[in-house]
Amino acid sequence: MLKGKDWPVYKPLEIEPRWQTIWEETGIYRTPEKSNKPKFYCLDFFPYPSGDGLHVGHCRNYIPTDVISRYMRMKGFNVLHPMGWDAFGEPAEQYAIKYGVHPRVTTDENTGNYRRQMQMIGTSYDWSREIDSSNPNFYRWTQYFFLILYERGLAYRDTNWQWWCPTCKTTLSSQEIVGDMCWRGHSGVTKKEIPAWYFRITHYADELLSSLDAIDWPESIKLMQRNWIGRSEGYEIIFRTEDDVQVPVFTTRPDTIYGVTFFTLAPEHHLVDRITTPDCWIDVQNYKTFASSQSEIQRSFSDREKHGVFTGAYIINPINNERIPVWIADYVMPNIGSGAVMGVPAHDQRDYEFAQKYNLPLRYVVKPINGFIKGDEQAYAGEGILENSGEFSGLESSSGIKKFS
Repeated sequence: MLKGKDWPVYKPLEIEPRWQTIWEETGIYRTPEKSNKPKFYCLDFFPYPSGDGLHVGHCRNYIPTDVISRYMRMKGFNVLHPMGWDAFGEPAEQYAIKYGVHPRVTTDENTGNYRRQMQMIGTSYDWSREIDSSNPNFYRWTQYFFLILYERGLAYRDTNWQWWCPTCKTTLSSQEIVGDMCWRGHSGVTKKEIPAWYFRITHYADELLSSLDAIDWPESIKLMQRNWIGRSEGYEIIFRTEDDVQVPVFTTRPDTIYGVTFFTLAPEHHLVDRITTPDCWIDVQNYKTFASSQSEIQRSFSDREKHGVFTGAYIINPINNERIPVWIADYVMPNIGSGAVMGVPAHDQRDYEFAQKYNLPLRYVVKPINGFIKGDEQAYAGEGILENSGEFSGLESSSGIKKFS
């Protein structure tokens, strides 16, 4: 039994390069095209070679998958474990503009260093399958797939509100801004309506949701995916402006339509400027500027104080022809539903808080069965018996929903 000083000394600078050379020369990690072994595919996300080299965060991602790949080889699997580079993105463009170096040069230099570092730490990739997304031999297939999606109506052109940095001259995600500054420290970030290409992934919402039950992912990650997909079943109700412009609204509770006391548009909604009256114009434009400085994440916080401005316009409730005041509010998102919300403050908590702040009326149209006390600083969002609902009064909510639809 070895004790203390008798233990052999591990000298990585001598041992590791020698074995790494042997691995490369023998092709020990190359995946055979033909094999009788069961297959195992381990795919990492490809790093962006916009920096000079790897950092600890890269190793945190790639070493665990390398351990899994080695383990499966030892279990007798034919393991495919490739590596590549998600290159020529916006960071490479910014670097080229800043330093005057062609992105082809910097991308090749960075990928070469990344590869050297990955080999140095001993990862077991099949480097014969290395890819580079900025290589024409690769992205020609990206273009090919895009054309197929376009021909099948799954890729389309549209405009949407995006964060825009006037210095970088590029769009940004909500995670890339703080206040009015982009992640590179440039001020003046604002929102602009920008044309872009989109994929019609909503066609696959049901399939994406059902497939989550079949994959071995942590439940917290599955929940994030379900929330991101955001599938909701409901009904579309058409309101009309006083000059007869249709404004669709998506709702899961058509049985509360008699309780609508105000109507809310997203500040970015295309009708806002058209319907705003002259005496409300300045307030509305100032509010639109304020809303454009807030991220979607900030605006979606349920406990955030609600803000809004009256447009001076009215809209017609299709169920009883009542004139309803139209407001704009930052808690209404332009890319969720139709960007319009029928305000039912007695039966929706967001609407309740908004109505309380601006002294808008509440009208209870669902009588709870559980003893809920009206006006106790919250809306009653449950089902019950319809009241103050014309010919539908006395029906249960579920029956009312069917009648309204």
